[in-house]
Formats: sequence, C-alpha cells, structure tokens
Amino acid sequence: MIAEAGLAALWFAAALALAQLVLGAMATSDARAALRASIAPVAVVQALFVAISFFCLIAVFARSDMSVLLVAANSHSAKPMIYKISGTWGNHEGSMLMWVAILGVAGATIALFERKLRADTKVATLAAQGAIALGFYAFLLIASNPFARITGVIEGQGLNPLLQDPGLAFHPPTLYAGYVGMSAAFSFAVGALVTRNVGPEFARAMRPWILGAWIFLTIGITAGSYWAYYTLGWGGWWFWDPVENASLMPWLAATALIHSVTVLATRDGLRAWTIMLAVLAFSMSMVGTFLVRSGVLTSVHSFAVDPQRGLFILELLAVYIGGALTLFALRVGTVSEGTRFDPFSREAALVANNLLLTVILIVVLAGTLYPLALEGFTGAKISVGAPYFNSVAGPLALVLMLIMAMGPMLRWRSDRPGLLLRRVAPAVVVGAIALALLIALAGPIGILPLFGLTVAALVAVASVAPLWKRNLTRTPLFTYGMVIAHLGCAVSIAGMASEGAFTKENLVAVKVGETQPIGPFAVTFAGLRELPGPNYAALEGVLLVAKGTGKPFIMAPQLRQFRDPPMLTNHAAIRTFWNGQLYLTIGEKEIDGRWLLRMWWKPFVTLIWLGGAMIALGGALALLGRVRRDLFAGRRVGAPA
Repeated sequence: MIAEAGLAALWFAAALALAQLVLGAMATSDARAALRASIAPVAVVQALFVAISFFCLIAVFARSDMSVLLVAANSHSAKPMIYKISGTWGNHEGSMLMWVAILGVAGATIALFERKLRADTKVATLAAQGAIALGFYAFLLIASNPFARITGVIEGQGLNPLLQDPGLAFHPPTLYAGYVGMSAAFSFAVGALVTRNVGPEFARAMRPWILGAWIFLTIGITAGSYWAYYTLGWGGWWFWDPVENASLMPWLAATALIHSVTVLATRDGLRAWTIMLAVLAFSMSMVGTFLVRSGVLTSVHSFAVDPQRGLFILELLAVYIGGALTLFALRVGTVSEGTRFDPFSREAALVANNLLLTVILIVVLAGTLYPLALEGFTGAKISVGAPYFNSVAGPLALVLMLIMAMGPMLRWRSDRPGLLLRRVAPAVVVGAIALALLIALAGPIGILPLFGLTVAALVAVASVAPLWKRNLTRTPLFTYGMVIAHLGCAVSIAGMASEGAFTKENLVAVKVGETQPIGPFAVTFAGLRELPGPNYAALEGVLLVAKGTGKPFIMAPQLRQFRDPPMLTNHAAIRTFWNGQLYLTIGEKEIDGRWLLRMWWKPFVTLIWLGGAMIALGGALALLGRVRRDLFAGRRVGAPA
C-alpha cells in the first residue's frame, strides 16, 4: 500500500500544481486580487503531497519491496541500508521525483516567507513555479511512473556498483538543490516580466535563491569531482565528460547571474541582462537534465534509455525555454535601462566578468553538444575531450580570474585607471615574483600551468584587498564571503595548475617483492590478500611505501568483484600529505604472473577541492550576511521578519 499511497500523493500534487498555475495566472490581474490569498496554501499543500510521495518511494526502497518495478531493477535486499536509501535517487524515476520534490518545497518556501516582492509579482512567480512542476509531474505520471508494480520478482538486480558509495547520498541531492534554485530564479524572472516589475526589489528577492543554488551547485560539483577521482581509479579529477559539463554549465551561468543581480539590487543596473541570465541559468539546468535523463548519453549517470522519455524532456525544455524567451522578447521593451555607469567602473568589470563566463559556457556547450549533433545527423562518432576544452576555455578562465581580481578594487559608477594601478600594485608584484620563481626553479612546465600558478598568486593577494585598511569587526559578513570565495578561486586554480605541471605517473607490471619509484616514494609490492565486503569480494594489494629514510607505511588498493549486479571495479588507495597525494591502483594479473600497478604522485592536488570548499563557504557567508541585513532592516521599519 505504500507504493499506491505514493502514487496517489503524486497525483494530488500534480492537481495542486495545475491549480497553482491557473489561480496564479488569474490573480495577477488587479481585478482578481482577492484570489491571491489562496495561492500560498495551494503551494504549501502541493509541497506536502510531493514530499509524502518521495518519502513513500524511500520507504519501499528501505523495505526492499521487490513488487515495485523500480526497486527490483535498482536495489537488492542484501545491500547496506545507506545504499538502499540513496538508491532511491540512483535511478531515472527516483531522481526525477527528488527533483520535483525539491521544487515543491522551494515553491512552498517562496509562498510562506517571501516578503520583498510586490503582491502581483509574487503570485506570477508562484504561477511560474506551478507551470514548471506541472510539466515534471506529467513526465513522471505519463512516462516514468516510479511506483509501477511488477509480479514474480523475488530478488532485485542491485544498484550499479560505481554508485555504491557514500557519495551517492550527498552528490545528487546537492546538485538537484542547485538546479531547483535556478528554477526559482527563473520563476522570479518570469514573474517580474509578466508584471513589469524588474527593479531592485525584485533583484533583492531573487538574490538569496541564486546564492543558495550556486552554493549547492558548487558543493555538488566539488564533491562529484572528488567522488569520481577516488572511485573510478583513473587518477583524474575532471574528465570533461558530457555529464560533468551538464553540471558545470548551470554553475557558470549562475556565477554570472550572482554578479549581475548584485548590480541590479544595489545600483539598479543591468536589468535586461539579469533577466536574460536567469533564463539562461535555468536553460542550462534543463539542458543538463535532458543530457543526463534522456538516454542520449551512455554513462553511469544516465538511467533512461527510452527515446520517448528523452523526447518528453526535450518537449518540456522547448516549452519552458521557448516560452520564457518569447515572453522576454515581448516584454524587454518595457524593461527600463536602469542606472548608467562609466566604462571604467566596478559595474563594467562585472559586465566583462559576465561576458567571459558566458563565452566559456558557450565553449563548453558547443564541445558537449557537437559530437551528439554530429552523430545524430551523420552517424559519425567523434570525441571532444580535454585538449579542446583546456586550450580554449583555459586561457579565457585565466583572463576571467584577472578581471575578478581587479573588480572589487574598482569604485562603483566611475573610477580612474591611475588609482586602480596603485591598488593592484602589490598583487601584480607578487604575481611577477611567482612567475620569475617558476621560470627559474620549476623546470619545463606547460604554458597554461605556468600562467595558472602566476595568476593564482596574483589573485590570492588581490582577493584580500577589500579588507585592507578596514575595521574588520565592522566589515559586513557578505564582504568576508566575497573575499573567501575569490581566495578559494585562487586556491583551486593553484591546485589545478600544480596537478597539471608536477604530476608524476608510473605504470608498471610487478612481481611480489619488486620495488618501483614514484615521485619521492619507493613502492614495494608485498603481496595480495582476499577480503570479504558487505556485497562484494575484494582482492587487496599490499603495498609497502617508503619516502627516503622515513618509516614505511602500507597502502592497500583493491579490485572489487560485485555480485548484484556482477561488475569488477577498481578501488584506489590514496594517502594525503601536506604537499600532495600519493594515488595507487592495482590492475589484473598478467600472463607471466606479474600484476599491473599504476601510481601517481600529485603535488598540491588537494588544493582543488579545498578551493571549492572555500568558494562554497564564501557563498554561504554572503548569503547569511544578506539575510541578516534584510532581517534587521525589516525589524527597523516594523516589517515581518
């Protein structure tokens, strides 16, 4: 009965989404203003029903109810409970239900707590949220029923072994929260266009949602990168896989949108550009959903292989994005220009920042979609990989970092080049020293890593410039957030450049007792041992590692043979030091009795994920600072907090 209750709750939620759309569309008119009070309760109850539906799906997975088709196809009664629960969204239907459940909760939050928007704009925003939710409810109920029953199944097929990792419990929910946050920003933009209310108040209402979505996307991408790094056993932290790009593209658009909406909220500028970026950010979220859930890609992330499902998602994408662009074209003439600014100002730097982010987004989008389009039209299969993305997007990213470093040092509205030069001089000097030291001491490294490390040094100094000569106890929290986020960018760039410049790799076939070097370490293959896992059998290599005359330590990479479903996976052994990571994997046995051993020494690679964490922390501090300021401002004027 749990599955039937979940399906019934899903139908009720869909009906309420339709009511939310219809009532919201009617209530935008002042003649029907009396209907506005009914929208918030509908949104809240819709969120309640979709949450019930999602928890029912979690319950049937936790109970290993094999009479539910989705459970039988993606779970197993012998799996650890964490993988039973996280397996709820480790498949197509469950992930889409989680998507729309988060969307419903977001709509209810807007309905209950949003106080900055004009009444008609808030109603139009909730109507837009209802329209988005209705499309996904239709998709679930018509094409991807998560509660479909099956008979005669005693045991399930199990979850993909590559997904049987704690990362599954963390990575998809954070990414989906980011995607849904972009849908909220999109709904705000649609509501503002419908009611002709594009101004600072609208921007201040939308900004927390953009920041929140951007924080979750940052966490999700960073966590996903490390998950792939230690799970796949390839030694890489980013592969420019289309599914990775599908999460990166909304993040790029959201980063541009954060800066644009700040200009609109504080300086009443970039009105039309902010609306366009909100549409673009949600468009990239939808494109990512289409790529991952349509079946056009063969990937551990891709669960749907039914072409009808892909066509359904493509139709949703066309309706939402096409409708929003049509609305933008019809109403952009009503969006006033806003406050002007000089070409040499902080606003101008933010515009340049946005344009570069958009160009990088286009580069990534083109490299992701071109192979798919070519295969669809001609049948030819090509691969667009790291050489294209690194050579095209890499230099643009470094220029972006330089503009980011200078932007906070510029004054709003207008500034003078001479004053900026004096402010950036310390950072430029540090960058020049870093470049000279790298040329003299680092040996032959690539141009991109060389300039990456130089730019990282420059940006690291420039990022703390907003705190110079300030009373740190009276500095707003969102200023600290900006500083930490920009410093995190410098840290990540330094980690990426170091990993590219200084990584050492050694692929060898070894016998028991044989020693091989990797970087500053000597690795001795001491033997093998068999270990039972909770739902796999492991063959573990015992590797004795020594650095110079230091005390040896053991590292133990594994080959894991999963039973349900049957699959052999490679589990890396990773040892972290202050200056990098030693990464070891063991392969299969050769004919002559030797074992394949792949070893990497990756100097400062951990800075990549440390920087990502700092970027997310900076966003969280900025969000907290903005919310606190709004709360205190509301209390001063007697408004509800």
